[in-house]
Amino acid sequence: MKATPYSNAREPDILFVAQENRGRITDKKLEWPADLIIEVISAESVTRDRDEKFYEYQEAGVREYWVIDPRPRRKRADFWVLDAKGQYRPIPIDEDGIYRSTVMPNFWLDVNWLWQDDRPDIILTFAQIVGPEQVIAALRLMTENHSHKS
Repeated sequence: MKATPYSNAREPDILFVAQENRGRITDKKLEWPADLIIEVISAESVTRDRDEKFYEYQEAGVREYWVIDPRPRRKRADFWVLDAKGQYRPIPIDEDGIYRSTVMPNFWLDVNWLWQDDRPDIILTFAQIVGPEQVIAALRLMTENHSHKS
């Protein structure tokens, strides 16, 4: 992803581009920012994810930014949403441990799942949230894109 003409090229762990912004996707990269970015921290990425990317994504207009820190004794999930002034503001999870995305309607995450040893199957969980037809269509598209590149 190239969020701005002057920013570094980035490869977020997970990103989402809203339907109205699909024109940003080219054959080679995502030009301009994603609508939602999720970064998973590792020991070597703490400063990059919490500092460098935080301000870069904020400046570029990434509407929602999640930072998941699964490291032992640091298990933490932070969620930021751009406000009307273009500044990230932290969004708390609710009392049940649920975070509801502001960018993807009806998408929510039970943060407790992130720390379970026996995590739910991500494809099945996603299918329950967005619907099995959408997951099947996305998987077909991924398979077609992969076969064209091979």
